[in-house]
Amino acid sequence: MDNKKIWQIALQQSAVDLSCDPKDFFGSENRVVVSQYHPDAKKYYKLPHICQMVSYGSCVVAAVREDVKVAVETYLQKVPASHAFETPNLHELDALLLPHGLKSRFMGACFLPDVALLRPLPCEYEMKLLHQEDFADLYLPQWSNALCEDRKQLDVLGIGAFEGDEMVGFAACSADGVEMWQIGVDVLPSYRRKGIAAALTSRLALEILKYGKVPFYSAAWCNVASVRNAVKCGFRPAWVELSAGEIAKE
Repeated sequence: MDNKKIWQIALQQSAVDLSCDPKDFFGSENRVVVSQYHPDAKKYYKLPHICQMVSYGSCVVAAVREDVKVAVETYLQKVPASHAFETPNLHELDALLLPHGLKSRFMGACFLPDVALLRPLPCEYEMKLLHQEDFADLYLPQWSNALCEDRKQLDVLGIGAFEGDEMVGFAACSADGVEMWQIGVDVLPSYRRKGIAAALTSRLALEILKYGKVPFYSAAWCNVASVRNAVKCGFRPAWVELSAGEIAKE
């Protein structure tokens, strides 16, 4: 799988997620569409969206609930894509959403692999490939980034780093998209800064590609360590996203 194919798959998945066309992400103007349910949307989304904004860098595409369409359009007509996901602009979005009982809630940056850079990184610890049947006893707080107990059926593949019989680091992936598997990684605190996360992430990404799937990696913008891990492993920034939700549910 080459980089062109990887990006095509990611764009098509985002188009399904946001009820739009892949070409919309490279338009000259921001666009707002009414969100529709689709069975092939990423599994961690709850569709239809209340307000989900995505940018691949050219513009913002927002999939929204119909009653907030005007509010989001008003916001995106005023701000360019490069500043739509930052404060103080987001305070204005929140002011427009407040009458609907909504506010901005989650933001994240998502990364795709560059196959020219992706390679297995070294690790001083033994690494073992794990499958879904090996995960039963691993739904523990220390592995909460790698596995999701609420969606166990989607956790399909993992790699553990071991010192003797103790697992000290763990990366796993969730089949969140039809052709895209998301990587999460955890390392025990006393074993961090030893290259374990990068070794696990890079090797799991290569394993995912062997299955004919696209590995992707997500991080909060403020999580510098996680972003550095993505870049070290050969991942590059692909898109950013922001969601708004009900204030009462926070």
